[in-house]
Amino acid sequence: MRYHWIMKLDPKLRDHYLSFGTFTYPGLYQQKLIEDLPRDIREIGLLVRKNIIHRSTLAQGNAGTNTDMRFGDMTKVPWWRQPEDDILPTAGAMLTELYRRDERGFTADRSEENKLVLTCRFVSILMASILKSKGIPARVRSGNASYFDQHPQYGKVSWDHWTNQYWSDEQERWVTIDVDGSLSLAEDFDPYDIPEGKFDFPGKAWLDIRAGKVDADYFYNAGDDRGAVVVAWSLFYDFHSLMNQEDIYQHSPKLVKFHEFPKLTDRQLKEIDALAELMTNPDANFDKLKEIFETKEEFRLLSGALL
Repeated sequence: MRYHWIMKLDPKLRDHYLSFGTFTYPGLYQQKLIEDLPRDIREIGLLVRKNIIHRSTLAQGNAGTNTDMRFGDMTKVPWWRQPEDDILPTAGAMLTELYRRDERGFTADRSEENKLVLTCRFVSILMASILKSKGIPARVRSGNASYFDQHPQYGKVSWDHWTNQYWSDEQERWVTIDVDGSLSLAEDFDPYDIPEGKFDFPGKAWLDIRAGKVDADYFYNAGDDRGAVVVAWSLFYDFHSLMNQEDIYQHSPKLVKFHEFPKLTDRQLKEIDALAELMTNPDANFDKLKEIFETKEEFRLLSGALL
């Protein structure tokens, strides 16, 4: 998303998006990220992607987007290896496991059996951690993307997805990048400078649904959920990510949990509308968003298995 009205990044925003949160803090690996990895963002992204297998790729094997084994030979992954989203939720955990499995850390020739099995949220957190370590303001964004293969049953949908934005001083704008999806696009564009409108940011998506401008069922979740609730999840993931708290999938405010969402009152819906409106321009509305994050329990406190 390009913010043409912002020519320089406000120092307050620069400091905020250079700061680490619980999930992006690299711990003792920060110096290695600075010294061992290239500074070119495209090179960093490709290197990160080569060290991770998406859970859907592991499930499909050497088929689909991996017919040419661009993600590696899935037959070489141990049969007992499962998706690791639940056990490696932070950059520190991911980095520790990368170095445990191969002491070289990020390497272009990591063997398939030593790659991490993770989804887009985790790739985005790693990228944010690396960029922040190198002094590049960065943030994780959650939303939906329609530029992958069509759904086998419903056709063209916008899948739930996580990406990154980094601030380019040279171009004086936020640049949206999709490292996780960079090697499996179904459309022709540069995943390291995603054109405006390609990625469905949830603030606009939510408001468009509420205004009847788009069918809510266009938005789809990999867990086979569809509709406004999917966008509501992304909205709060995105809101918290803008505040440097990139929540895990199982955690979200109680009011948008699957069984609670249909019970939302008109007041609650309007309050979510107001949040979504602010998030369509998160930089200009940063102070208001931060105030909501720091004061509104209903939007801040999370619900999960042990929460």
